[in-house]
Amino acid sequence: MSRSSVNAAAAVSRDRGSISDWIQLTKPRILQLNLVAAFGGYWLASRWMADWGLLCWMLLGTTLTMASSCVINNIWDRALDRKMSRTKDRPLATGRLHIRGAMAYALALGIAGEAVLFWKVNALCGWLGLLGMFVYIVIYTMWLKRTSTWSTSVGGVSGAMPPVIGYCAFTHEVDAGALLLFALLFLWQPAHFWSLAIRRVDEYRAAGFPLLPVRKGVPRTKLQMIPYVVLLLPTTVLIYAYGYAGVMFLTVSLLAGLVWVWHTLTGPAASDNGKWAKTNFLISVNYLTAVFIIMILDTAGRPI
Repeated sequence: MSRSSVNAAAAVSRDRGSISDWIQLTKPRILQLNLVAAFGGYWLASRWMADWGLLCWMLLGTTLTMASSCVINNIWDRALDRKMSRTKDRPLATGRLHIRGAMAYALALGIAGEAVLFWKVNALCGWLGLLGMFVYIVIYTMWLKRTSTWSTSVGGVSGAMPPVIGYCAFTHEVDAGALLLFALLFLWQPAHFWSLAIRRVDEYRAAGFPLLPVRKGVPRTKLQMIPYVVLLLPTTVLIYAYGYAGVMFLTVSLLAGLVWVWHTLTGPAASDNGKWAKTNFLISVNYLTAVFIIMILDTAGRPI
């Protein structure tokens, strides 16, 4: 076989990759967490009177649009991903997949997702999906992630879209419930991500990402996490006060929130930044999971 034939075969193999590589491009862990949030948003609005067909279409459309955004994020970050141990084995960073195939994949996912949201759910959800994609791809990935410490906070707008899309799939409008769900996810994200960034601050610095702990230092980051976590407490109280969820939700969310607030407040005095940040990261994941599960179970109208 000639050298040119070998190179051509390698290029085809690189474009095809493995099923695992294509799945990894969509960042499935992020998708899973956001699907729980989207389901919770729908359930909060429907109050146990779900249209199961509509719910399934909403979850599918939301999944596809988020997956498309994640693939484009991987495409844009492929060179910098090679500089970090956490990301250096990603399919595009290693060359197991080619940028051409990945871009076609992202476009197919995005078009399919938006088609589902616009025509099988409602126009509002379609526009919310487009807004989330624009913020994540253009504002966060292409602009702020490489230029500003505000990337994490502003990028939280896209991360807060799934529960709002779920909510608006049932209500067809943005009301107090949608805004409170947006606030819950928006406030949750910075402290969650900065916990990870503190643990890997040297890697982010080497890769050239101007995150808050890289530019302003770990002590400043720990302090800036506090208001975000504290503001989650009144947000969950308001979800209860407005009648969207019951007393069990209020109890669990406040207890979980107070645990997270307490641990975040211990940050400035913690001597082992890595150990403290790892614990804070795990608390943040468990907090969100617990809050949305109890929200689903204790939705006002049919409480536990």
